[in-house]
Amino acid sequence: MFKLLKYADKYKVYAFICPLLMIGEVIFELLIPQVMADIVETIQLTETANAAVQSAAIHNIYVYGGKMLIFALCSLFCGSLAARVGAVAGMGFGASLRRGLMEKMQTFSFSNVDRFSTASLITRMTTDVNTVQNTFLMLVRGFFRAPIMLVTALVLCIKMSPEVARVFAVALPVIVVVLAIFAPIAIKRFRAMLKKFDNFNASIQENFTNIRVVKAFVRTDYEKKKFKESNDDLMGSVIHAEKIMIMGEPALMLLMYLTIMAIVVIATKSIAEMTLDVGQFTAIFTYAFQILMSFLFTIMILAQFFMAEASAKRIGEVLEEEPEIKDPENPVNEVPDGSIEFKDVSFRYGEGADVIKDVSFKINSGEMIGIMGATGSSKSSIVQLIPRLYDTGAGEVLVGGRNVREYSVYHLREAVSMVLQKNVLFSGTIAENLRWGNKEATDEELKKACEIADALSFVESFPDGFNTDLGQGGVNVSGGQKQRLCIARALLKNPKILILDDSTSAVDTATDARIRAALRKYTPSTTKIIIAQRVSSVSDCDKIIILDGGKISDIGTHEELLQRSEIYKDIYEAQQKGCDDFDIQGGAL
Repeated sequence: MFKLLKYADKYKVYAFICPLLMIGEVIFELLIPQVMADIVETIQLTETANAAVQSAAIHNIYVYGGKMLIFALCSLFCGSLAARVGAVAGMGFGASLRRGLMEKMQTFSFSNVDRFSTASLITRMTTDVNTVQNTFLMLVRGFFRAPIMLVTALVLCIKMSPEVARVFAVALPVIVVVLAIFAPIAIKRFRAMLKKFDNFNASIQENFTNIRVVKAFVRTDYEKKKFKESNDDLMGSVIHAEKIMIMGEPALMLLMYLTIMAIVVIATKSIAEMTLDVGQFTAIFTYAFQILMSFLFTIMILAQFFMAEASAKRIGEVLEEEPEIKDPENPVNEVPDGSIEFKDVSFRYGEGADVIKDVSFKINSGEMIGIMGATGSSKSSIVQLIPRLYDTGAGEVLVGGRNVREYSVYHLREAVSMVLQKNVLFSGTIAENLRWGNKEATDEELKKACEIADALSFVESFPDGFNTDLGQGGVNVSGGQKQRLCIARALLKNPKILILDDSTSAVDTATDARIRAALRKYTPSTTKIIIAQRVSSVSDCDKIIILDGGKISDIGTHEELLQRSEIYKDIYEAQQKGCDDFDIQGGAL
């Protein structure tokens, strides 16, 4: 928890002023019972006095009333200003912490994200940050106020009546024991609850991300049932965590009222024995409430702090996570050309078995290369090693004659444009999405990229053209249109290497052919790698790599592979007969 306080540096002035204002509120609040006691004593003294004394006493009462009003207004002013200043400090701390998390997450490689899961990262950035933020706000506003109120009120109470004050010597330790019993159990249950939030968010994210698939397969009822199970599981965990707090609260309130009763009994006896007057009793009674409430609030702050430790630990795990892929000490900032070489490369996801095994091949700059293979043959896994989305487990990947680990990650990825299997567009217009490839791209450059990707005709058919809003995730365009826009966006980077990972699967063969012809014509110096399921998409490539079980089965031209590769020949013949399934449908690993 304390390690996260560095994110409050910008707001440390507010965090410093807030406790000072709270101390001011406490001082003025503690002065009010003293004035009340003076008023009661004045009234008592005037009961048997003559008219002149009574007149003077009434004047004094007005004076005391004025003091009370001033103290109350000062207390209100300090408390209100402290609330305002504390809110700025607390909300600012939360915003700064979220910003720090986002900046850290942006440095993560795919493997780092895989380790946490997307849903867990969302929970940590929302639920966990809110818990830590609220605890920080409580600490800023109450950490000084409650203890100071407790100690000062207790001292004043002892000064007025040591006998009455002895009640607290028994009551306060008992309250501590009760809290010591309940707090560890509560903390353990709240930690378990946070894990349930991860599972719940994962369920929600999966449902909303794939809502079209849910509708297409008429699985709404199933998803409702799955959501209900996840929601009920979370609710049960929350109830289980809150139950211990619910049980503890009545016990603490009982102890409070028993303490008040004991104070009343002892104070009444002291008044009867003339060792305590009614005015002092009034003040002591007020102080008693302040002592008990401040004590409970202090304990609550500590309990909240320990519970927030669970959230702080989860946030700290993200902030302390070291990106697996980062720049070398003296990175190379320029990729000379688009040549690629794999030397005895092996790779695995996490602790699993190798999905790429001793792969070696070379691609010259400017060549168009096709990659084919059955589902699970690691076609996507191989190309993800080129821009260092993952790092190799063994062997080397060379781009432009250098190991990819020698380049700065930014400059390497700037030189490689990759259209992933899952085409992603963002909320905004077509132009805004295309400029992800080049934020400075002119309208003419947008048109040219769309022309190469065979997207210009449908873009210009929209009433708003390039200013057409795509909606969230590009819901306003078809699958084939989305693929072509993603290709155009990749081309705007003017890359040394262009990777199309099954990126024309949703377009017809004629459109596919036009895109490949345009790529050859307009990007002759760019190395083009096409992962495809259709033979027609790679038949005119300079070389075709055939993968089988994470290994290279063969490399050659279309004609060469038809002569010697059984895998390629079987795919070709199956597709010639119209059997497009042939175990290669459904995407790559």
